This record gives sequence, C-alpha cells and structure tokens, in this order.
Amino acid sequence: MTPPLDFIPRRDADAVVIGASAGGVHALQALLGALDADFPPAVLVVLHLSPGRESLMAELLGAACALPVAEALDKQPVRGGTVTLAPPDYHLLVEPERCLALSVDDPVLFSRPAIDPLFESAAAAYGPRLLALLLTGASTDGSAGLAAVRRRGGQAWVQDPASASAATMPAAALAHAGADAVLTLDQMCRRLAARSE
Repeated sequence: MTPPLDFIPRRDADAVVIGASAGGVHALQALLGALDADFPPAVLVVLHLSPGRESLMAELLGAACALPVAEALDKQPVRGGTVTLAPPDYHLLVEPERCLALSVDDPVLFSRPAIDPLFESAAAAYGPRLLALLLTGASTDGSAGLAAVRRRGGQAWVQDPASASAATMPAAALAHAGADAVLTLDQMCRRLAARSE
C-alpha cells in the first residue's frame, strides 16, 4: 500500500540512485529540478544512452538542477550534494568503500549503462541508507536492482506506470520487486524536495 502523500520518507539516506530509459530525460529534468542546493545525499543516475556518441546530458540536466551535475570518473569518491551520471557505454558501479567505478562489462538487457549494476552495487555499499527511484522505460532493466535495494533495507520508489511515458520498466519492477511507494512524477518531486527541509 502506498503511504499517504504527506508521508516524508527517512531522511538518513546517504545516496539516491535513479534509473530511467524511454521518456527519462523529461522525468530527470523534473526530478533534479525539484532539488535545492542544500539537498544532502549523493545522487547517482543511469539513463539508457546510445553508445558511440558524445552525450550532452550533464549540460542538459545541469541547466535544470541547483546541484552540480557531471559525468562519472572512474575511482572518484561519491560526494553528497552532487549529481553524477553514467557516461555512454559504461556501467556505473559503487564500490564498497563508496567510490565509483566505470565498467565495460557486457550490456545488461541490451543496455550499457544499465540500471541493475548501479542499483545492485549501491545496495551493497549503502544498505538501508539508500533510496532508489525507478522511472519510465521500455525494458525490464532495474527490476533485479530494485529487489537488491529492498533486500538490503533500502527504500524503493517506482513511478506509477499509468503516469509514465513508457510503462514497461516500472510495471516490471513492481511485479518483480514491489516498492515502498508508487508515485507520479509530481509526487516524487514533492517528496524529494521535502527531504532537504
């Protein structure tokens, strides 16, 4: 059962991981635009991107966000109050000591970067201090990762499939892993904004 809309989730998350695919640019612009400059957790994002071409996603999303937005660098420490994106053609992972790693392992469900590797590795690094958001998309990527987050005690929010540009990914995640909250994009934005109040 979804908690009431005035429910404010635990404020003790050290990191927020976000996964999106088809329709994800608009969704990410809305979510990141809801964060103020004092938002404390680190934000790590995987958006399915085409390999072999330069991405302008950091600039595009940075224009909508009060936090610094940049592509990940291999072995950089995870820092609170920043937004870090997976670069094209690399999986983004969180190492146990909370540094980032870029991987050229095989695509997962035809995607690299893929959502599952980020969610699974972040769940291992952060346990109950992780919040995972799974947004619009047309694959089943993210389902296994969301299950890993919940097994480790983290919170999982899933975009309401009825409100998503592409319902397949959030619907698959709900069927496979369930969620702590099923929310429209606007509801997610309001709850994220409430975390820094």
